[in-house]
Amino acid sequence: MSKFGLGRGLEEITAEMGTIPDISILTGAERVVVKQIPLSQIGINTDQPRKVFDNDKLAELAESIREKGVLQPILLRSVKNKPYLYEIVAGERRYRASKMAGLAEVPALVKDLNDATSMEIALIENVQRENLNPIEEALGYQNLIDKCDYTIEDVARLIGKSVSFIRNSIRLIGLPDSVKSLVSAGNLSASHARTLLGADNPEKMAQEIINGKLSVADTQKKVKISGKNGKKAGSELGADVVKRIELEIKKALDVPVKLVEHRGGAGQIVLSFATRPQLYDLVDKLTK
Repeated sequence: MSKFGLGRGLEEITAEMGTIPDISILTGAERVVVKQIPLSQIGINTDQPRKVFDNDKLAELAESIREKGVLQPILLRSVKNKPYLYEIVAGERRYRASKMAGLAEVPALVKDLNDATSMEIALIENVQRENLNPIEEALGYQNLIDKCDYTIEDVARLIGKSVSFIRNSIRLIGLPDSVKSLVSAGNLSASHARTLLGADNPEKMAQEIINGKLSVADTQKKVKISGKNGKKAGSELGADVVKRIELEIKKALDVPVKLVEHRGGAGQIVLSFATRPQLYDLVDKLTK
């Protein structure tokens, strides 16, 4: 049985309520009803994967809403012990634009969703619409792993991507903040950014890519040449990256893990066991 609560498909929802793509992944068998919810009762979900909003496009949407109204309901969930009654699961852009347009309320679907399912829906909705930049996408995947006890394999099945794609996406989180900002702004592609993970000075190399309009292949050559010239093969992993790697291995093998990195990128992964049966179980998992 799947650990995910994403039961009904778009066809069934559409038959009930019309073309509303945002709720193609809702769960449960009950009939959902569109309600008019006051904006004052709605709050933003801090776990929403999308963090960057284009103000010009928001202004365009706000103008459209003034003329035609909100054509697609936003998706909310009821919350307690917060300064608002409802939290946005999907549709924050429409919510923000509605506030800009001066609306007092918006059409919404209110569902009873737990934290994990809410995060699943928010991430899937944004990924399917290609609304996220590569860094937001990476952080969304990592959020599911950290807060919902998912493995990379779980996230890959949920999103419909390969394990290697999810793993490579998450690796971008280990880049310096200045480089991640360039990726978020669209000045640096995700492919270029992944190449920089092996660079001696990712920030300097990022500027060389932008100024010289280097291709990914050219960037890979420069990074490789840097390593051959005796420079450090890559910047040290940050503490947060080390912790994520240790957590990922621990989830897969169910034993304590210690990652130690040395200069030049070498190091050890130390696996600990408490009993002989645990040792044999660990050997079985490793040899499989």
